[in-house]
Amino acid sequence: MTDTRGPQARTEYEGHANGPLPGERERPAQGQQPYHPPQAYPAPQRGSSGGAVRRPRTGARTTPRTRKARLRVAKADPWSVMKVSFLLSIALGICTVVAAAVLWMVMDAMGVFSTVGGTISEATGSNESNGFDLQSFLSLPRVLLFTSIIAVIDVVLATALATLGAFIYNLSAGFVGGIELTLAEDE
Repeated sequence: MTDTRGPQARTEYEGHANGPLPGERERPAQGQQPYHPPQAYPAPQRGSSGGAVRRPRTGARTTPRTRKARLRVAKADPWSVMKVSFLLSIALGICTVVAAAVLWMVMDAMGVFSTVGGTISEATGSNESNGFDLQSFLSLPRVLLFTSIIAVIDVVLATALATLGAFIYNLSAGFVGGIELTLAEDE
């Protein structure tokens, strides 16, 4: 038996009269391109470096938006504040000792101690050996010892005050909420 209804009738009989059923893809005929779903962003050109480049829509803002965040420092850990302040005050103490040594050497090279010592000797009238000798009193080891004592006291006091400040900040932040910061992201 032969079907005499032609090609149109044959497709209706198979259930494909008006194209594929819902949820079914139409198979490409030979010579046509395969089906590709629509993309949100165009694919990168071959040979270009980097990933997909976003292009702004027409009428869209072209300046970059900086993200901002409002944060609050609710608590400062006293142990970490003590460690950081201890290290910073040690660095400050070392800088103080080095600065005092350099200043003493510069002043000695300029002859400040001998000039001031001579002026003191003339003013007091003690040109003999029993008078006040400024150069021996302000010698480098004595100056460095005095500066080192001051630096050690500074280390202890700065560490204690910073730790106490962290405790006081935590108490006051409990009442008023702490310090609010606004951070912005750089582009």
